[in-house]
Amino acid sequence: MVGKLLRALLGLVLLLVGFAGFFTCAATTVDYPVVAPQEGVQAWPRGAFHVHTTRSDGKGTVEEVAAAAREAGLQFVVLTDHNDFGPRDPSFVNGVLVIPAVEISTSTGHVVAFGMQKPLDGARARQEGVSAVEAAGGVAVLAHPVQKKNPWTDREAARRARGFELYSADTFFRDAVRNPFSRLIPAVGAWFSNPVHGVMVLVTPQPASTEWLLELTREQPRLAFCSHDAHGWPPYRDVFRALAMYLPPTALPEPLSTEPRTAAAQVVRALSGGQSLCAFRGLGEPMGFALEGPLSGQREAWVGDTLTVRLPPHEPGQVRLEVSGAGRLGPDGTTVELVTEGAVQIEAWVQAPGRFFGSEWRPWIVPSPIRVLPRGSGG
Repeated sequence: MVGKLLRALLGLVLLLVGFAGFFTCAATTVDYPVVAPQEGVQAWPRGAFHVHTTRSDGKGTVEEVAAAAREAGLQFVVLTDHNDFGPRDPSFVNGVLVIPAVEISTSTGHVVAFGMQKPLDGARARQEGVSAVEAAGGVAVLAHPVQKKNPWTDREAARRARGFELYSADTFFRDAVRNPFSRLIPAVGAWFSNPVHGVMVLVTPQPASTEWLLELTREQPRLAFCSHDAHGWPPYRDVFRALAMYLPPTALPEPLSTEPRTAAAQVVRALSGGQSLCAFRGLGEPMGFALEGPLSGQREAWVGDTLTVRLPPHEPGQVRLEVSGAGRLGPDGTTVELVTEGAVQIEAWVQAPGRFFGSEWRPWIVPSPIRVLPRGSGG
């Protein structure tokens, strides 16, 4: 009886290894980036947002995280160890700007807090969450708000948070764990031969997250973040190579300072100003992306306005715009008419290599949403 059980178990293991091995072999034929790099174009400063170290539940030290970021071509990392309220100063480590922040565990979910003007009181922060961050002069970002393990449940407090993690690498991974055959095993198998592809096949649309972000943006402008929520598995370097927060010239008009406090203040202003954006850089770099039209500095526009989306150079049929909420994509595929009051999310998606065969459309460039006001309310 025991022998039969062992043989059955061995057979199952061999089957799973063979299944994963199929994706390992298939991944060797996949090339990244999908959108060809632009020659002679100045890269925008880019960094990782929401990263954990051994100060909480991460696998790497601050030095190891910074080294991984440097290998991945990042200029800054926002560290957010759980409930790490000890005072720390920004610093350059291995040539990478390390900005201290914190992920607060509350009874209603997790909040990432950065840019505090005065120290957070740990007990108050865990009790009050968003309100405590506001009192400290910081920016409160709802962490993985629709994740099944740690969702955000206080709808009223959500209305006060300025930021929202629209896409979360940790949520992608947890979703894959719940779907081992369709998502996790293909990703793990692909990772062995092509780490970027292994991470990218985890990336899926998040309609529930987008819907909630648009609902909140109807009331006031919100900041959309793509969070790494990196703990060291998948390895920091591989997650950093797959996505990043970018600071275009509209967000960071001057070069990043070599003085850590000044540089950290620049990044905080850029991330909190509404002009930064996320890009799944495994698919391509976002330089050249812009939203053009009657758009205020607070990312507000008016019903009846038309926005034009400028995209980086790409092959025909390779990129499409995904428009959610109060906008309608024009027949030219690059203009968006604002048709009703509310909020609109405009993203560039790429036809990327699929998990099995062929291709799948995946998010590529993700700016913050736009609040759409009724005509006559200042437009």
